[in-house]
Amino acid sequence: MSAPSVPAGAPAPVAVVTGASGWLGQNLVRTLAQSRERVRCLVAAPDEAPPLELVSPTIETVAGDVRDPATVDRLFDGVGADAAVFHAAAVIHPRRSVRELFDVNVGGTQLMLDRARRGGAARFVHVSSNSPFGVNPGPDDVFTEESPYNPYMGYGRSKQEAEQLVRQAHDRGDLATVAVRAPWFYGPYQPPRQSRFFTAIRRGRFPLVGDGTQKRSMVYTDNLVQGLLRAEVSDKAPGNAYWVADARPYELREILATVRRALAAEGLAVSGPERVPLPRAAARAAEMADGLLQGRGRYSQSLHVLGELNHTIACDITRAREELGYEPAIGLEQGMRASIRWCLEHGERL
Repeated sequence: MSAPSVPAGAPAPVAVVTGASGWLGQNLVRTLAQSRERVRCLVAAPDEAPPLELVSPTIETVAGDVRDPATVDRLFDGVGADAAVFHAAAVIHPRRSVRELFDVNVGGTQLMLDRARRGGAARFVHVSSNSPFGVNPGPDDVFTEESPYNPYMGYGRSKQEAEQLVRQAHDRGDLATVAVRAPWFYGPYQPPRQSRFFTAIRRGRFPLVGDGTQKRSMVYTDNLVQGLLRAEVSDKAPGNAYWVADARPYELREILATVRRALAAEGLAVSGPERVPLPRAAARAAEMADGLLQGRGRYSQSLHVLGELNHTIACDITRAREELGYEPAIGLEQGMRASIRWCLEHGERL
């Protein structure tokens, strides 16, 4: 299916990207470098800069913390007016405390909005999440752009506050802003947690909570990048938020079976059972423990992930198709195979 034609402007010659060394950021920067005159990137540490700078002479890096006003000033220094800003920097799984979620996801977003406004940015594209909307009531329900906020834990609250800041900036006339709501994504340049996901499935150790009919919207990184680029140029986009995901949600049992097929297709032996049943009660207990722990300002990634696996978290991408001209080109098995190939080519042991 080809993307519908929608009114759109020209992309900005200069792009500013936060979270440039992250999972999504690396895919986005490589795509932007193919067509932009300059791509100014914020990375967290100096050693993250050289791999990006080697991609193209158009890529410029600034190392520092998105929470630091001086760093954000350096990011925009010399950029000029009419740049497109892609704000992807965020903390999903904090290393220390829940407070980090709000410091980075809310405080960092506010700093970026303020500096983009002062610099006269043409558009501010914010990478949001499904977490501000919580979980669907049942496996056949989906989120739309009219769904109310119902944030899931600390991350969901922090991303809700960030999304509201982005909308307020547009409503005040400060910036042309767009929020792109991305679910669980997959693809090249993945972090270690995704490699562990592959390893657990390959060895027959990943839990299938309940009967596995709960659904998840997912998005291949190239699909998400195309959604972000469409959000930059669509005439309809400013002031709005859009769900951007693969063409349809997938059942959890389908995800696990597809990853096993993809691993085998890429020449990796799979072992153990295809499914490791886990009662829903165990996932509910993990979710309760996660809530209690976060209430004390602490965080456990394993508890958080296990608790979420019990739920349907699915969205409808109709509006992104109609108003952005977005059309996801890659499906689950093709995207998982590409992600596994990237791991193997980069010496990762799965």
